[in-house]
Amino acid sequence: MFECFWVKTLDVECPGCGSQRSIIFLLEGNLKDSLITYPALIPTIILILCLILHLIFKFKTGHRWIMFMFIVTVSIMIINYIIKLI
Repeated sequence: MFECFWVKTLDVECPGCGSQRSIIFLLEGNLKDSLITYPALIPTIILILCLILHLIFKFKTGHRWIMFMFIVTVSIMIINYIIKLI
């Protein structure tokens, strides 16, 4: 796995720390450990899928769904980061 630049230089976890391990857990089929390790992974995957589908099919309200998923994903990332810092 790649070494985190933030942890290496600042000795503090970044908001994305745990995402690599979470992807590995998800690929192994271990959804529970994936969600515990990095809860924002599944919403990030859904956000990317919504974006790709909107670019291909040009849905009328696709931009609203993308914006909603972006807000949800970033909120989960921020909450997870604050919990890790505490």
